[in-house]
Amino acid sequence: MDNRLVYAPARMLFMIIMALLLLAVVGFLFLDLARTAFTKIGFSWGQALFVLLASLLGSSINIPLTSLQCREPMAREGYVRAFGIYYRVPLIDAVNCRTILAVNLGGAIIPSMISIALIHRFPESLSYALVAIIFVALLTNRVARPVKGLGIVTPALFPPLSAALSAIILVYLAGAPHDLIFLLAYVSGTLGTLFGADMMNLNKIRDLGAPVASIGGAGTFDGVFLSGLIAVLLV
Repeated sequence: MDNRLVYAPARMLFMIIMALLLLAVVGFLFLDLARTAFTKIGFSWGQALFVLLASLLGSSINIPLTSLQCREPMAREGYVRAFGIYYRVPLIDAVNCRTILAVNLGGAIIPSMISIALIHRFPESLSYALVAIIFVALLTNRVARPVKGLGIVTPALFPPLSAALSAIILVYLAGAPHDLIFLLAYVSGTLGTLFGADMMNLNKIRDLGAPVASIGGAGTFDGVFLSGLIAVLLV
């Protein structure tokens, strides 16, 4: 496998912080404080733990989709700093600059599959979920910015807070069933971030000189992962 496709999306310290946050949420679930929200949505705490843990462990795996010819020279930094966080950039020696467009297992594939499964399980949530996804996508797209050598980057806390806000507005102001608050926060935080940050900025990838541009990977993974954690806490 190309060594550009397997690497941690952020520096070890930040990954450790996210792992500690995951442990805190596990404790929250283990103490049964979120039992009402999860039983109503059809999740056990063990299933919730599996989803979050799989997302974190899968964050280092990028599945290639295609290769793009760069319009800018290949970036040479080992780490790129954006919004106060250092992201690792896999170095590569190449005469011709080509960017591998990939999709991240933990930051895109797993959360997208969970989101689709949740909507399928609760079809009455579809209209509310679409509104929440669009809301988060538009807000995230406004703050997302391209970073040379890395890809599209968003502030880590912006997507999950936007998703939580959209879920609260839909439940308490728009009449969505309260049982769906976790679903709306999770789905909008994951799909809204992926669409708003990555999918809506694919046309900028060629100009970044990045070895790998991963949908849901470095730059947006932290926002997607934290969306899952915060969604757990919306009881």
